Amino acid sequence: MRHNVYLYILGMWGISYLIRVLPLTLIRREITNKTIRSFLFYVPYVTLAVMTFPSILSATQTPVSAALALVAGLVMAWFGLSLFQVSVLCCAVVFVVELIL
Repeated sequence: MRHNVYLYILGMWGISYLIRVLPLTLIRREITNKTIRSFLFYVPYVTLAVMTFPSILSATQTPVSAALALVAGLVMAWFGLSLFQVSVLCCAVVFVVELIL
């Protein structure tokens, strides 16, 4: 059993290493394809959203307060409020909704 753990760690290291090294070795010149450039431009935003969104819905005591704070945050961000203002107001929404429920 212990021998398999080291094999798994070695496999994970190899995959992680290849993911980081292959692009550096295979792509030596600037990427000019518009589709690939736009895809690579949005990768950090999508990664952040995928990591953050499940936490938003499970961080509160009730999913209703999380959903209402998410909607309120989206609306406030749409109207151009700063990140600090959006976060404070979302916390206030969660606080008020959980007091009511």
